[in-house]
Amino acid sequence: MELRHLRTFRAVARTLNLTKAAAELHYAQSSVTEQIQTLEAELGTLLFDRTRRKLSLTPAGERLVGYADQVLVLVEEAKAAVEDDLVEPSGPLVIGALETLCSHRVPELFADYRGRWPKVRISLKEGGRGELYSAVQRGEMDVCFTFGDAPDDPELTSETLATDQLMIITPPGHPLAALTEVRVRDLDGVGFLATPPGCGFRAMLDQSLLNAGPQGPVIDAEVGSLAALCRCVTSGVGCGLVPEIAARDHAARGDVAAIPLQGSNSRTTVTMTWLRRQENKPSVAALLATARGVFASRAAVTRS
Repeated sequence: MELRHLRTFRAVARTLNLTKAAAELHYAQSSVTEQIQTLEAELGTLLFDRTRRKLSLTPAGERLVGYADQVLVLVEEAKAAVEDDLVEPSGPLVIGALETLCSHRVPELFADYRGRWPKVRISLKEGGRGELYSAVQRGEMDVCFTFGDAPDDPELTSETLATDQLMIITPPGHPLAALTEVRVRDLDGVGFLATPPGCGFRAMLDQSLLNAGPQGPVIDAEVGSLAALCRCVTSGVGCGLVPEIAARDHAARGDVAAIPLQGSNSRTTVTMTWLRRQENKPSVAALLATARGVFASRAAVTRS
């Protein structure tokens, strides 16, 4: 069983699309098809159901996915284990982050890291919390950056890099815009926008406001992302709860009013998460160190 066949199988299993998998792997589609057929012949079973309009995994294919993930992660760990510690970090490195962090914190880290370690080929991917943690767990992503606590998983390690003030954002001229700070009781009956349940930002809202007692906002509508939420607030649709870094540019332009939330749940954390077994990989170790330095420097500038 060749590693390249497993890599191809995993790409097809993830995308369920031969064209997308071929583009991701930089193969011709015919090569992807041939590799899958070779793997199926070797295993003596079909891995994909091709009888429907959409490609799907067979029960055997579903069982193989987990083993393929483990084998490919172990291969990368073996490579890292035999590398000389003095060798300059190189090779691919996949970083993931929430949409807001991709826009406001990770670019600075990206630039700093690339300046130090130009031989590393970085891929930056945006996703939701669940997507990012799952990708790290499967070994498809090296490090991810999110808001809030990482899941309690013995295979993952997480570290808090910074904290961020939670802000209530309102359309200009809204009654709350006249306040210097907002408490939960000020939000009784106020119409709010929220991201869907399961989203990290919705968890912030639930913890900070909706679970605080009978006094609190009313969720008028749900939107798919924090960026969409901010745009809706600028259009006067309602209010929202966002980290300060997500509100800063909009507030500076006067598109929204941004008022700090007060109370015990008025801050969130920026968290860095990685697969415990991967932390000695030179490119990962260098990223962890660089991230600590970049966030510490930003915190020092903010305090001054």
